[in-house]
Amino acid sequence: MKNASEFTSPPSDYNVIVPDGWFQLPLAPEHRDQGIMALADQQFRGVDNAPHIKKQFMREMQKKAKGAYGIGGTELYISTLSVGQLPLASSLLISIPGPDEWPNISSPEELAEHLASKNGSDAEPQDETAEVGVVTLEAAGRAVRQRRRELSDASAQLGSTLPNTLVTYYVPIPATKSWLLLNFSTPVDPLADRMVELFDAVAGTLHWD
Repeated sequence: MKNASEFTSPPSDYNVIVPDGWFQLPLAPEHRDQGIMALADQQFRGVDNAPHIKKQFMREMQKKAKGAYGIGGTELYISTLSVGQLPLASSLLISIPGPDEWPNISSPEELAEHLASKNGSDAEPQDETAEVGVVTLEAAGRAVRQRRRELSDASAQLGSTLPNTLVTYYVPIPATKSWLLLNFSTPVDPLADRMVELFDAVAGTLHWD
């Protein structure tokens, strides 16, 4: 396994290790519907009296997958883990933004400063719990780690006051001007810190091929 600093030409691929119980949902349109049906069947196995909830779940997954694909998403993982009756809901979207969707920033330090300034701007509501900093991933190299909380539109419409916890790793792809983003999210606010520990562990497995 090569470290990021050893690449003199762009890597051919990346790899990340996710926990057992994280379902990989295809994002490409030709495979998306089949993946969503498989996920719904798995989630609602043994539940025969909730067809409307199952259909709503599939619509939400369809919307999520379409949105992820539209912003350069390459992989989407949905957690199917639970502790007792408590679902450990979370997701990981891996994406590579296009040049038109990314600021002209070349270093993690510059990006961390940019993200910190955005959080304090009038255009972005201030999140007093937001954390932004430069970290080193063992094999993938230096990256920017951002943790923040936000109330999703869907949660707000349902009257929920519990925020989603979001952790994003912005990782420069060696020998290129592109960045790989690991976008983690969980709505399980009471266990947010434990979930973030899991997200950090998954991010630490990222390596280039």
